Amino acid sequence: MDHAQLKAFVAVADSQSFSRAADSLHLTQPAVSKRIANLETELGQRLFDRVGHAVHLTPAGQTLWPRARQLLLDMEDAGTALSNLTGRVAGPLRIATSHHIGLRRLPALLSDYTRRYPEVTLEFDFVDSEQAYRDVEQGLRELAIVTLPDQPEASVAAVPVWRERLIPCVQRQHPLARKKTVAIAELGQHRAVLLGGHTFTQQKVDQMFAEHQVTLHDRTSSSYLEAIAMLVTAGQGWALLPDIMVRDELVALNVLPAIAIERSLGVVHHRERTLSNAGRALVQLLSEAASP
Repeated sequence: MDHAQLKAFVAVADSQSFSRAADSLHLTQPAVSKRIANLETELGQRLFDRVGHAVHLTPAGQTLWPRARQLLLDMEDAGTALSNLTGRVAGPLRIATSHHIGLRRLPALLSDYTRRYPEVTLEFDFVDSEQAYRDVEQGLRELAIVTLPDQPEASVAAVPVWRERLIPCVQRQHPLARKKTVAIAELGQHRAVLLGGHTFTQQKVDQMFAEHQVTLHDRTSSSYLEAIAMLVTAGQGWALLPDIMVRDELVALNVLPAIAIERSLGVVHHRERTLSNAGRALVQLLSEAASP
């Protein structure tokens, strides 16, 4: 087994697709298929069942998958440790983050980072915080800058950088905008535009409304805070948005009893993965910029 074969195998296993694996590896599909075929010949085992367009791991493939992934991680970690010996802060640094953090929090800090370390090439994957966090937990990513869970996993080092308070808000022409105070139960009588899915933030929101026994009968959702702000600005309902976003056409509501939802944003990395010099420098910069 060589490195290229293992990378192709893990890419196909992760994506359950030869074409998607080829795209992620910047190879042609025939090239990926050839690497898999060579690996299967070397092992004397079929690793994938191909049924129509679907790709499934065989029992042999299921046995190899976690071991191959760990081998690749160990090889990458060894390469990082050796590269760090030079002391140079250089090379590519791939970071996973959310659109909200990338747009609202990172530009000034990354500009400072680039000035300090001009030999580093920053690459970004914009994904949900929860997915990025899981990738770090599984050792698949070096760094992620995300919304932090209340209780990080023991294997994940989390450095809080920013605190955000979620504020109930509406467009200025919304009926609730004319009220000096809004009973929390009244929110259930108007359309809510909230984050979708089982995000760290939405779990807090759902728990808060459950504690106040408020049912949101008319509720729509989006995966992106920027999209939620757009919908609220268009008069589509009320939302809970980070304080940094309540500007211009949006007004905060004085809800009673007061809604107090806070969340931490920060950088995470796996405790057992060796950070590159570039990654370590970014963690240090973010730590220095952390809110008191």
